[in-house]
Parts: sequence; C-alpha cells; structure tokens
Amino acid sequence: MTSTHRTPVRVGVFGLLGSGNLGNDGSLEAVLGYLRTEHPEAVVDALCGGPEVVATRYRIPATRLHWYSGEYRTASRAGAIAAKGLGKLVDAFRTAAWVRRHDVVIVPGMGVLEATLPLRPWGFPYSLFLLCASGRLFGTGVALVSVGAAAIGNRPTRALVRWSARLATYRSYRDALSRDAMRAMGVDTSRDEVYPDLAFALPTPRASALSGPPGPVCVGVMAFHGGNDDRTRAEEIHRRYLDGTTRFVRALVDDGRPVRLLTGDGCDVPVVAAILDTVDSPLVTAAEAASLADLMKEMAAADTVVATRYHNLICALKVGTPTLALSYAAKSDVLMAQMGLAAYCHPAREVDADQLLEQFRALEKRSAQLRRTLTERNLIATGQLKDLFAELTVALFPTTDHAGARARQEAP
Repeated sequence: MTSTHRTPVRVGVFGLLGSGNLGNDGSLEAVLGYLRTEHPEAVVDALCGGPEVVATRYRIPATRLHWYSGEYRTASRAGAIAAKGLGKLVDAFRTAAWVRRHDVVIVPGMGVLEATLPLRPWGFPYSLFLLCASGRLFGTGVALVSVGAAAIGNRPTRALVRWSARLATYRSYRDALSRDAMRAMGVDTSRDEVYPDLAFALPTPRASALSGPPGPVCVGVMAFHGGNDDRTRAEEIHRRYLDGTTRFVRALVDDGRPVRLLTGDGCDVPVVAAILDTVDSPLVTAAEAASLADLMKEMAAADTVVATRYHNLICALKVGTPTLALSYAAKSDVLMAQMGLAAYCHPAREVDADQLLEQFRALEKRSAQLRRTLTERNLIATGQLKDLFAELTVALFPTTDHAGARARQEAP
C-alpha cells in the first residue's frame, strides 16, 4: 500500500507589518489565526517592515521589506539619495526572488490601496506593485484580503495602485467605498467582494461590568497632519487637531472624568506627551498598548471611547463600547455607519472642543441602546468574516478539502 505525501503550501504574508502600526499587525494576527486553524500544514513567512518584531511576536520567519535600511528616512544628501535609488532597483530583484519561493502571498487587510495619509509613490505603492507584478510573472497567487482603498489624486501613485490591483489574483475590500474607489480607478471589480475589516476576527476581551459613578473615557490620539493633498498645511492641521483634542480632554477632567490616552502607532507618542504636559492632571493617564488586544482591553473597561485612528475605532466598536470618531477619512464615517453610530462622527481636521463635548454627552445618554446595537452588528461581522475565510480557502488552496473547511468555518 502506498501513501501520498502532499507538499506543504508555502504562504507568504506581505506589508508594513511589525513597524509600529497596531492596526496592520492586528490584520496579520487575524490571517495567521485563520491559517493556523484551517491550514496548519502551511509553511508561513513574511516580507515586512519590521521583521524582528514579526519573527518574535508571531513566530514566523521574516525578511526585511527594503534592502536600504534608511528607506523611511528623508534623503537629503547625495549619498543617501543614491543609496535609496539603488535600493529601489535591488528591491525589485529581492521581492521577485521572495515571491518565487511561495505558492501564495497574502496582503492582510490594511489600507494598501489608499493614500488618506501622506504617501509617496516610490514608497509602499512601489513595493506593492513589485509584489503583484512578481506574482503574475512567476505564477504565484497574490491575494489582497479585505483591504482598504480610496480615490487617489497623485497620478504616479494612482497608476501603481491601479496596476497592483489588476495584477493581483484575488481582491476583497473592507467596505463598499473601497470597491467603488477601485472601480472608479479603472479596475474590474465585478468579482470582488466586500467583507468587514480583518480585525473583527480577533478574539474579543470580556467587557467590564459598568456600575457606580461615571467611569473612564478612552481617548485615542493620532499624529495627524492631514492627507496626501494637505502637505502645504500639514502643520496647521496638526496644531488645530492637537489643540481641539487637548481642550476636549481638559473639559472631561473639569467634569471629574478620568481619561485614558491611547495610541495606535509609535509616531502617536508625542501627541500623548503634549496632552499630558498641557492638561497636567492626575486624572489623565496614558496606556502602553503593544497590540490591538491591549487596546481592546483598555476600551472594554471604559464607559466611552473617542478615537481617531481607524483601528482604534474598530477596537472600541468590537468590544461594544459607545464610540465617537474623530474622522480623518471617509472610511471612518462608513465604518461608524455600518456599526449604527453614524451620528457620532466629528472632523479631525476641524476639531471644535465645544461641539465635540456636546456630541460626547449625547452619545453617553444613549449608551445602553448603543451597546445593544453594537452587539448585534458584531455578530453580523463575525459571520461575514467566516464567509471570507471559507472563500479564501477555495480561492487560494485548491487541493484542500473545501467541504471540511466550510464546515469548520460554519461551526459555532
């Protein structure tokens, strides 16, 4: 009697992972959870921004995304400019060689097809294009899984993003707005589906029992300077955002409310320091969150959350805490509407502390009702992500027992 030994599927994960952005890492964690549950035989490694963090935290081999170590520093001297230019050429060969070693490459969530924050075409858009072009060249499937997209004004960036999407083997989006944006940019989206953000697949910590006097308010801050089209007024936007947010925190303190400041990326830490220094109250403290799980624990213990970063919002909504969004892009407004909180958005570019406080108080008056709504919407999101993972199995793992995978995904 002979036995058949199936060669393990070689799966790569790709993106700005391990670089300090908790949302990106949360998306990676969700995909790794899916792979380890549904495809434990898969051999997984990463090409990413922070390989040391990814290798240590997620126990998979990881390779640095860029050959040039100074990729994320502004190049002003001739030597640095030359090195960065050379790095782009070397990265083309490095990326191709990495892709060729895999059967499938997954880009887990993230806003990889948008430029809602400052972004240069020769940065991540170029890296993503190299990935997708290499996948097409070597026959390696590249899957953009529940990613974010938005209309892009800069022509080189738009071209790179459009071609990356066209060359990908599989695409799904985290909201209809993203799919519509890619369609408007000339991508055929007729077979592309929309699913919730991957972070909704992460385990949810148990919410604290709420009783007694008003509890803490979590305020998620961001080093916000506007988007790609706001470079000429970036400092003005940041100053207005910081001033308005600081005044709001001070107003909460004046009401005797404890405030917990949260971040979503390492670059947000100076904003926390500025607010702590200006408000100067023992009622204001800062959390040191190293993951979306840490953020969710903080938010589950809060009465209310006011947050800016997209994945801070997701964490708050996922744990069922009434949330007010300081919205910097349409994706935040869409998310809040999907979760039943459309009325509780405030523009991050024009933070008005008095108006924000008024919205906050209105939110707290409806707290019990909104918690019930969030429970219902989270159940829907969880079911939709089970469908996504079943779809991925069919699309990316053609030799897998699909019926068995579907049954496992549908199990309670």
